[in-house]
Amino acid sequence: MSTIHKSAKRDYLARVNNVEFPKEKAAMLAKKWGYDYWDGDRRINYGGYKYIEGRWKKIAKKMIDEYDLKPNSKILDIGCGKGFLLYDFKKIDPSFKVYGLDISQYAIDNSKEEIKNNLTQGNASSLPFKNDYFDLVISINTLHNLYNYELLSSLKEIERVGKKNKYICVESYRDEKEKVNLLYWQVTCEGFYTPEEWKWWFEQAKYTGDHSFIYFE
Repeated sequence: MSTIHKSAKRDYLARVNNVEFPKEKAAMLAKKWGYDYWDGDRRINYGGYKYIEGRWKKIAKKMIDEYDLKPNSKILDIGCGKGFLLYDFKKIDPSFKVYGLDISQYAIDNSKEEIKNNLTQGNASSLPFKNDYFDLVISINTLHNLYNYELLSSLKEIERVGKKNKYICVESYRDEKEKVNLLYWQVTCEGFYTPEEWKWWFEQAKYTGDHSFIYFE
């Protein structure tokens, strides 16, 4: 995920000091998880979250190889947004059974038509799936948006529905500079944890999957 994350240029001070969309206003709008968050002004969040050919395909391919996914594998993306990663999984192997869950009904309504029926609106803290159902469970840039009481249950839910292979990517910081940059840039983050603190959360939930961190350097 680092390649995609580092491809974006960020002016942290401009994000905080914007007159029209001061940080508290941007955060208030973003946390509605609607048009403003996905397709509104860039000073609020994405500024237009569109499918880009090949952007997610290379990530999907790496995951397929890393976890040795076979035809007909079942894949769950928690915090799937508009489903672009799941769509690229299906493009690589149409036999994959893909499922997505996101808090944003707007994102699901504006997802790729080919997989829209595979996406569900909901909260990661209560997954509507059976135990040990998925061959791969992923959650990218989502869990740091949860409050403490939601985070622990969400990690336990990921562990419950996944057979073996699980991958989580979350925002973190290693020093004061990265902490400040994260505070300046984020509009939806609720969990500001160092890598050591994240590992503590994983231990509390008995999470056995893989993880990686995104830093705002």
